[in-house]
Amino acid sequence: MIVLQPVLEVSDPAGFTLWPVAGIEPYGFLPLSGALAPAEVGTAVMSIAAHNDAVPAADDHPPRPADPLGSFLHGLLTTDDLLASGGLRVTDTATGVTLLPGCCNGLEERRDWLDVVDGDGWASFGHDPSPLAERHGDAVRLTVDADRDDGPVIELAVGELRRLLTGAERDLTEFLALAVAWAARQLPGHAAPVTSALARALILHDPGPPCA
Repeated sequence: MIVLQPVLEVSDPAGFTLWPVAGIEPYGFLPLSGALAPAEVGTAVMSIAAHNDAVPAADDHPPRPADPLGSFLHGLLTTDDLLASGGLRVTDTATGVTLLPGCCNGLEERRDWLDVVDGDGWASFGHDPSPLAERHGDAVRLTVDADRDDGPVIELAVGELRRLLTGAERDLTEFLALAVAWAARQLPGHAAPVTSALARALILHDPGPPCA
């Protein structure tokens, strides 16, 4: 069985006290879906905000607020091109082989997978490792690390990959719905701009405020 999940790289939560987060190993991957517990949603929001915390100094950029919460959210709320470090994780449960997104890959780049099924038939997803996807006729070959001559591979049908990619979009949409409700509880003064920023970071439709 082939399992494909959208995953987010977890930032180091050491010393973080602005809202509850889960005890997840930093720099590992957190699968995003509608099944996350509130503390896991908090970890995801913390991580995406941390991914975008570096704001370049510019005359037309608003200054960083002095309060801790406003300061931490500043990059997330003011950066135009947001990042969500991670990508898509693919696991062959029969063989135990797992393809992970490489360094410098982000969930905002996941549309590159569509090039494999509908475009040029080739895409890569970061480095160290260097995962690679190639279409060969009606099949797709996923190489865990293209820099290795003997790297493990996963093979699946084009139609199956298309179905799995649709499922990943559904997982992300359901995660964003959780984040909307989470932000209304945890960040009532920033809920709307935070969820709008999360939607932009994940290249999803902005769901707007939660229903009353």
